[in-house]
Amino acid sequence: MNREFDFGVVDEILDRYPKEELSTIAILQDIQEHYHYLPKEVFPHVAKAIGVGEARLYGVATFYENFSLEPKGKYVLRCCDGTACHVRGSLPILDSLRAELGLSESKKTTDDLAFTVETVSCLGACGLAPAMTVNGEVHPAMTPDKALALLAQLREELAKEGGDQT
Repeated sequence: MNREFDFGVVDEILDRYPKEELSTIAILQDIQEHYHYLPKEVFPHVAKAIGVGEARLYGVATFYENFSLEPKGKYVLRCCDGTACHVRGSLPILDSLRAELGLSESKKTTDDLAFTVETVSCLGACGLAPAMTVNGEVHPAMTPDKALALLAQLREELAKEGGDQT
């Protein structure tokens, strides 16, 4: 489906900031918060609006790990695999989430864009190991069973919202 991109949301975001290079990160963060990633269509539009080169804007988006050029799910689950979490069993948690959602190391997001599962080197919550986050909220002392129960809760939330995603 090749439809024209609607820049209405992007223009609303641009209106919140001074039209200068110093606004780049804040603008990209707001765009990503809305779309859950940075659509390729926004780069020329934003670059022109704030007066920077498209390559410069793309460089910022690819330099910072928190920006994504690939679509992410409504719920982003990040499993820590730092030393503390790893030795306390983070890999079985990751494996159970991937198996339940039909994901893998290369396929991180469900087709319905409901869930993305990623690994991170450290969440800074070593005392709570093994830990994971859902959209930035830390969940401590996880086990595969706890992770699947949390996933079931998230699926219920989606169903209540009318998403009815599996």
